[in-house]
Amino acid sequence: MSEHVSHPPPPPPPEVLALQEKIKEQGLVVRDLKIKLKSGETTQEAVDAGIAELLALKKSLPEEFQEKKEKKKKNPADAEQQKKALEARKAKKEAARKAREDAAKAKRGATAIGVLTDTYGDLPLAQSRPEDRKYRKWTAVKDLAPNLDGQNVLIRGHVHNVRAQAHHAFIVVRQSVATVQCVVNEKNLAKWSAGLSAESVVDIEGVLVKAPQAVKGSTQRDVEIQVKTCFVVNRAGVSLPFEVTAADHTAADLKEKTELAEKDGRPGPIIVGQELKLEHRNLSLRTPLQQAIMRVSSGVCHFFREFLIKNDFIEIQTPKLLGGSSEGGSEVFTTTYFDRPACLAQSPQLHKQICAACSGFQRVFEIGPVFRAENSNTSRHLCEFHGLDMEMAFNEHYHEVLDMFSDLFHYIFDHLNEQYKTEIDRVREYVEFEDLVYTPSADLKDITTVGTNSKTLLLTFPEAIKMLRADGVTEDEAGDLEDFGTEVEKRLGRLVKEKYGVDFYFLDKFPSAFRPFYTMPDPVNPDYSNSYDFFIRGQEILSGAQRVHDPDMLTKKIAEFGIPPESLKFYIDAFRNGALPHGGGGIGLERVVMLFLGLPNIRQACFFVRDPQRLTP
Repeated sequence: MSEHVSHPPPPPPPEVLALQEKIKEQGLVVRDLKIKLKSGETTQEAVDAGIAELLALKKSLPEEFQEKKEKKKKNPADAEQQKKALEARKAKKEAARKAREDAAKAKRGATAIGVLTDTYGDLPLAQSRPEDRKYRKWTAVKDLAPNLDGQNVLIRGHVHNVRAQAHHAFIVVRQSVATVQCVVNEKNLAKWSAGLSAESVVDIEGVLVKAPQAVKGSTQRDVEIQVKTCFVVNRAGVSLPFEVTAADHTAADLKEKTELAEKDGRPGPIIVGQELKLEHRNLSLRTPLQQAIMRVSSGVCHFFREFLIKNDFIEIQTPKLLGGSSEGGSEVFTTTYFDRPACLAQSPQLHKQICAACSGFQRVFEIGPVFRAENSNTSRHLCEFHGLDMEMAFNEHYHEVLDMFSDLFHYIFDHLNEQYKTEIDRVREYVEFEDLVYTPSADLKDITTVGTNSKTLLLTFPEAIKMLRADGVTEDEAGDLEDFGTEVEKRLGRLVKEKYGVDFYFLDKFPSAFRPFYTMPDPVNPDYSNSYDFFIRGQEILSGAQRVHDPDMLTKKIAEFGIPPESLKFYIDAFRNGALPHGGGGIGLERVVMLFLGLPNIRQACFFVRDPQRLTP
């Protein structure tokens, strides 16, 4: 009988050896993290992340190379003892965790003991106690200027960044779009300041002085605060999803950091992705870029409302829950209204018409949400956006409505440029764009314009087709009686800029086949209609028209669109009691802001995005 000889197993292949080495290295990392956790130098989250990475590496090993652990059989008799031991371990672990937290707090506040209420430290939770109302004078960061040199100032803001040295510290505090450098010269205060986490809310009091040289990286470049006291109102976590300072880069900063990285052979600056910024919107909205954009957006709404109220319009509120479809279309978000089918309004169209033409108000406007169930994943579409809607009665011709719109937009643009120059300039640091040209040159001859107090270029749809044909656009790309696609719109915008020198214009007389049932047909050629779109930089920002105010014509057109007239009975009946000729339009707020500021994506002009992929936050 031959003797059996055992042979050693073959050595693992190179890729397995490399993976085993990674596992070994990650094991050492986890060990070091656990040691640091005991001394309060890291967090439990960091340890958990390290362990998760280690387990993932082990799991990726081929099964034959994974360590096999024999399972020990449980002794039922020891179950109670094991349970007690487990509870004891949990209690010990919790006690250790609390001890680490206490040690970390003690470490942070070690130098503050005894002087906490005098110069620095963490304030008690702000619960509006009677003694908290001290009527102190607070100064906005944007107002810190050389004219306040030598004065005591008190500010509140987020910690933008901290640079600590042996006996000094520099804290940059951010408030909205403004930032200021705060200089700490007191040794203990400087040491404590080094532990301030980015985005913590702080109160800083000190003397405002003229900066010895322009402060790079702060909006208040000519001044700085010599800090006397610094208190934390609310401390931000150490681990943030991303640094606010890295969420958006100015063009100059990005260029400088990229060149330095290339020179040193290092990776370029961190670019925070759009989805991560949208997921943590509370943080990304803090960036100077987003602060500026959203304040311009607020300005658009303010000037829209202000102009219309000055011109005898009243603000209305229309329902957003509707029975059936809001305008007879299919792209609506459906829901149930108790036991009846309902949908979210695509626009306030029907109700604003009833208010203006049938209820005696004559001139109305609304600012409100609009819902579109369009699966459009583009840089210019949203499923929920905000409409600036206007509807008005006219006396002789629907171009009276265009005159009003022209004056309205010029009012908005003029006032944005005057009153939001700081915000616009701030955006320009991050996004390259040219100022919007919205008034045709006086040197242009033989052009049609609208506007009572302003001039806006007015083209007709056939004129636009003629320009496109001359530029080589075929009928397959843009038919004579077909609505324009996005690329054709942009191409027309470039042609208009080349020929007329403007970024803003109105396009009148759209083909009837592509307009809603409530659009008045052209009286001469029914292939066209008394309808219009407005464009900024070659993209549509408003659709509008003269509306049908005759109930018989309205009933006929509704039926032609395949909509049961009984489903819109309330709407048709409103016009049976005497209705005024009227027209109007709906403006997309976010798109106006995007195009006015030359932004690459409409999501930057929205507080909380709702697109086909996003329903939170």
